[in-house]
Amino acid sequence: MPPVSVMIKPASGNCNMYCDYCFYRDEMKNRTEQKSGFMTQETLKNVIRRTLVPAEGMASYAFQGGEPTLIGLDYFKKVIEYEKQYNKNSVRVTNALQTNGFAIDEDWCRFFHDNGFLIGVSIDGTREIHDFYRHAGSDRSPTYDRIYRATRLMDRFQVDYNILTVVTERTAKDIDRIYESYRENGWHYLQFIECLEPLKEERGRSEYALKPETLGMFMSRLFDLWYRDFQKGRQPYIRKFENYIGILSGYEPESCEQRGNCGVQNVVEADGSVYPCDFFVLDEYRLGNFNTDLISAINEKRKEIGFTERSLRLDEKCRMCQYYGICRGGCQRNREPLNGTDFYRNYFCKGYRMFFDHCLDRMKEIAETVKNNGN
Repeated sequence: MPPVSVMIKPASGNCNMYCDYCFYRDEMKNRTEQKSGFMTQETLKNVIRRTLVPAEGMASYAFQGGEPTLIGLDYFKKVIEYEKQYNKNSVRVTNALQTNGFAIDEDWCRFFHDNGFLIGVSIDGTREIHDFYRHAGSDRSPTYDRIYRATRLMDRFQVDYNILTVVTERTAKDIDRIYESYRENGWHYLQFIECLEPLKEERGRSEYALKPETLGMFMSRLFDLWYRDFQKGRQPYIRKFENYIGILSGYEPESCEQRGNCGVQNVVEADGSVYPCDFFVLDEYRLGNFNTDLISAINEKRKEIGFTERSLRLDEKCRMCQYYGICRGGCQRNREPLNGTDFYRNYFCKGYRMFFDHCLDRMKEIAETVKNNGN
């Protein structure tokens, strides 16, 4: 059995903040049962038991939401207890948690450090941009300062964390200031992800919608800033760039959007229901429930609905593109069906072409340097 990847939503879509562009709030609107409440201890036990007992080599657990910390620290203490109890094959177990940072205090930091959790903290650029999109309370109170203090607390407790930034039109156009502020704050591990627009809506209509051309400009400028620091030996770790350089060096990327096909994931809602991807937690993609189904049955349902196979149906123009070997068509959620066919093309194609036109030669140069240094 291959390594097991499990994403758990212990608080379902419940959250203590309100983010204008939240893709998961939109997903919940598009399914029969919107929120699943909070995960019970029994369901948690079943999820870990049914995924960890048959695991070989490695099992990774990631906790997202909504906001996973809403379920409380005792829940995560049970996570550690059950992982120890059901790790029958002595596999390597990793834990990660994505948080908005609003509830993080010393107790959380102590737990994360002592149990080796990798934390992702959602911060959208500068204070001004962050507070424009990410609020608390009915009065849309600003949150940046509180989240910033949470990162300083994690620094104090030596918690491993990275910064996750959602790229909107507004974010993309201010990347110079954002990059500099992250450097000044000592945030060296960064992820930038394209903002997802609402399902079943025409693209480009929302105020936070990201245009392909803007994405191309953003990625090109971000790479320029990163490359400048690379030449000085002080560049931050930017996940997307590291994966592209890894591809050019002959390695498979760990990011599914850069592999060209959807990987085998188990995204678990609070009631135990399982889905193949965080971006497709919808009724039509439900694979089963870990309270009642073995992982083998869930994987059979995965084959039946053909979720992974669909991600391979890129149109011929995409496959013949000079950049296909490194681009690989991007994330399935950002692809659109071509009229009258069963094939797809990435909505952001023009932006990615702009980026590779601007940056690919330098990425190849870095990959060659890395390869030579490795020898």
